[in-house]
Amino acid sequence: MKAGIKQQHSTTGETPRRGRCLSGVSFVVVAGLMEVIGLAFPETVFAGENDPNPTITVQIYNYSQASPAILTGAEREAGRILGKAGLRAVWLECPVGPSTAGPQGRCQKGPEATDISLRVLAAPVQNKFQDTVFGFAVHPVLASVYYEYAMRRAKRDDAEFEAPIILGCAIAHELGHLLLGSNSHSDAGIMQPRWGPNQFRHLMTGTLLFTNEQSKLMHEQGRTRLVLQTGDLDPTFIPQVIDRR
Repeated sequence: MKAGIKQQHSTTGETPRRGRCLSGVSFVVVAGLMEVIGLAFPETVFAGENDPNPTITVQIYNYSQASPAILTGAEREAGRILGKAGLRAVWLECPVGPSTAGPQGRCQKGPEATDISLRVLAAPVQNKFQDTVFGFAVHPVLASVYYEYAMRRAKRDDAEFEAPIILGCAIAHELGHLLLGSNSHSDAGIMQPRWGPNQFRHLMTGTLLFTNEQSKLMHEQGRTRLVLQTGDLDPTFIPQVIDRR
């Protein structure tokens, strides 16, 4: 798969989406760093310093059977949610195997301060959490989501069209952990650790979002990463964002 860039902006006035409620799902956060063989980091594309919405670049490595259409829908939904929090997302699709395609060079350069890696995985090799966990995050730069679990939940609801929305919300949740810190689950909004019928009702109507406080912290973290990248701040200084549950 060739590398490509997709940019999503926050949008307003979306038509609410209707869907049945799904059974509960929970999320796991993994603190620390994980060795991931084969991951590469592309050149970052970001907004100018005068842009009120800082930009993060998300490098996507698709190890699943998720189609381009589903990934595009998931990126759109995650980008919309991040946009509501005051961030702009640039999606960089990177190859996961050997390739001689020219654009892959963008995915082989060293990481920038605004870069985040996202893996789209199938089901876990060891099904420890069965299908109740949609993803996990390794703070501060790696997020993973399970495509098959999102599809399975949509099929249980007899509405496969929901899969990109579910996957996009899971992506936004895991990216939230990377921007808010590992202890960032909350009692309200998209960062709730367990999603039941009420959360899925909000998810399907586009109202499962970051709280105002989370949005402020994520916006500040985005600006800090941008400043780190422009070299105006000591690169060894990275503020620790503490979840305020």
